[in-house]
Amino acid sequence: MITKMVTWPLAPAFAVVRMAEFLCDRAEEQLYDPVRIRRELEDVAADLAAGEISEEEAAAREEELLDRLLRAPRR
Repeated sequence: MITKMVTWPLAPAFAVVRMAEFLCDRAEEQLYDPVRIRRELEDVAADLAAGEISEEEAAAREEELLDRLLRAPRR
């Protein structure tokens, strides 16, 4: 009971921290989502085919996407 009375004024700060952790988790899920990465790889291929990006730029983007795929946390 005493602990709740002492920590009650800090409740808004705890809520902000929990919300930040939640948002961080969701952002990481999207960043490492294999379906999303595959779609981005398809976009790179389409941009290259349309002449919107150079082969060097496409290779760099593909490398970054594949690196994200390999670093994805296992669930």
